[in-house]
Amino acid sequence: MARPQALDWSRDAASWPHAASSRFVSAGGWRWHVQQLGAPARHRSQWPVVLLLHGTGASTHSWRHLAPLLARGHEVIVPDLPGHAFTRAEGRGALTLAAMAEGVAALLAALQRRPRWVIGHSAGAAVAAQMCLQGSVEPQALVALNGALLPLQGSAGTLFSPLARWLALNPFVPHLFAWHAAQPAVLRRLVASTGSRIDDEGRALYGRLVRDPAHVAGALGMMASWDLQSLARDLPTLRVPLELVVGEVDRTLPPSHGERIRALLPAARLTRIAGHGHLMHEEDAVGVWRVLKGLQPDLGRVDTVCREGARACANVGA
Repeated sequence: MARPQALDWSRDAASWPHAASSRFVSAGGWRWHVQQLGAPARHRSQWPVVLLLHGTGASTHSWRHLAPLLARGHEVIVPDLPGHAFTRAEGRGALTLAAMAEGVAALLAALQRRPRWVIGHSAGAAVAAQMCLQGSVEPQALVALNGALLPLQGSAGTLFSPLARWLALNPFVPHLFAWHAAQPAVLRRLVASTGSRIDDEGRALYGRLVRDPAHVAGALGMMASWDLQSLARDLPTLRVPLELVVGEVDRTLPPSHGERIRALLPAARLTRIAGHGHLMHEEDAVGVWRVLKGLQPDLGRVDTVCREGARACANVGA
């Protein structure tokens, strides 16, 4: 049986997706693991930027298939969110929604990048929305893939935050969870509960994440610290165009969650993808990319002008 094991970049980089595009940046009280794909380094300031934000308990790996498609005509910035995977606090890093949004904004400032598009999956979409509301980013559009922008309904919503807070406060819980989740059958159930079927590489990477007690503590701390009631209150003031992309077999967030968001923001556009679950960008990156191109045609461009010439631009991310 696999045992809990802390992630270690010096060991894990050899098999981490797109590790060659990784760097570590200190900003906003965090030492960020961030990947930059796409534009040649000396011409990055000339390329439109796409920011990808993963969901709770995930990491940069969740974009391993979609990021290279977007990188054919854009610079794609993919961080591990605070407390997740290889991003670690350099002090007492807060994990509230507002603090995480401020942290990502600090990272962008350190990189000197202003995203033209922000794409967030699940809770990553909430971070993106909070950034837009705070004015730290002003993208052409915010794309929420199965976005967790509102509190859960019913008993799940009533019990979720108090339970998460209790778990996060117990110092033994991350180690116990890491030990339990290291069992293959438990990991299979966790992935199956999303309604998605992902590849063996994806399952193995999630397995490495859940075996790391520090990563588990970051995910629990994030869930315990968030206040989606406040986000729901402020969401109607969102000025950035919102694209809601929903997997119809999502077992983590039902498709009705997207309808609730659109009820608050009637101008938001909702697109359903049949046969896809919560991790749809992992199970069918090409299909999701095609949907994104249909919603925001410039996201599908592969002929971005750069001084390297059309061939260099077209080959990036191929």
